Amino acid sequence: MRIALTILLAFHGTIHLLGFVGWSRLAAVPGLSGRTLVSLSASGQRAYALVWLVATLVLLAAAALCAGRHAWWWATALLGVLLSQCLIVLAWDDARFGTIVNVLVLVPALVGLAHAHFTRRTDAEIRVLLARSSPPSTTSVSQSELQNLPAPVRRWLESSGVVGHERLRTVRLRQRGELRTSPSDAWMPARADQYFSVDPPAFVWRVDTAMMGVLPLAGRNMLVKALSLINVVDSADEKIDHSSLLRFLGETVWFPSAALAPYIVWEPIDEMTARATMRQGGLDASAVFTFSDQGRVLGLSAERYLGGGASAKLTPWFVSCSEWRTFQGIEIPNRGQVSWTLASGDFTYYRWEILDVEFNRSELYGGGARL
Repeated sequence: MRIALTILLAFHGTIHLLGFVGWSRLAAVPGLSGRTLVSLSASGQRAYALVWLVATLVLLAAAALCAGRHAWWWATALLGVLLSQCLIVLAWDDARFGTIVNVLVLVPALVGLAHAHFTRRTDAEIRVLLARSSPPSTTSVSQSELQNLPAPVRRWLESSGVVGHERLRTVRLRQRGELRTSPSDAWMPARADQYFSVDPPAFVWRVDTAMMGVLPLAGRNMLVKALSLINVVDSADEKIDHSSLLRFLGETVWFPSAALAPYIVWEPIDEMTARATMRQGGLDASAVFTFSDQGRVLGLSAERYLGGGASAKLTPWFVSCSEWRTFQGIEIPNRGQVSWTLASGDFTYYRWEILDVEFNRSELYGGGARL
């Protein structure tokens, strides 16, 4: 889509160059009568021709910015469309078909505007999350804090490297993957930034993807927006809150020392599994974690509401981990997938890979999440 839009902008700019040539009388342009809705003086016609040249330069600049994936390409494109349409209206008989091209450019440019607004809003949410996190601690995690944990949980925290490591208050990470919304849908590539506060527990997950490889989607937390304009999922109730608790609980595998937080209670099941219950805001959510002999998290499972509202039902939900990697001295799962168990069978809806994790950083990633 980006390539097609770049070509369209460049083509549109070139056509405006012909308008400059024709109205400045530098050369004859076939099909150009030179008539305008309002009679122009000689100086007015020269100024009119000059605006065609300005529109050419603006549209070509927008094409270059779009090709270079510049975040603000849409602003230049909107300026070009505005100039172009004003020129077209004045020379309607000769240039009216350029309106079609302007509409084709206008739609993705408005999407870019909406996405920029969406990003600014989520940036503000992330800054609030980071500002509200607990102050830095001068102490590190001690071996004695693990003594009352179930054996597999203790083994996990020991092998991951949290003992002797600084206590975590914030986490930021980047991931890429593929997602889909139903078993019959095609996989959509995705990239995401995620920010966590450990105390108090909170997270913001911001993802960029593209439906059918063309329609851009942007989302944060449980909010997903098609074209950054239309709400696809934007609900908040106790069922959604329950799901958010489960997400946070499951994603502590990326910052294991959070397993020691007072809002998480562990219960032993056997040598390889343990149940974690997270209590927050009058709600609680539980998941069963499975570990290997070496202390690695292999996955977790829970009963999670599929969707929100009155029709949402508790549905088996599970996360499986397939690869591990060490970031800043802490080993975490860096590849895996997330699935539901439906009546028709298992439905894997997200496959993820962690690209970067940084602990106790209070700054946002530069540039945001992009495909």
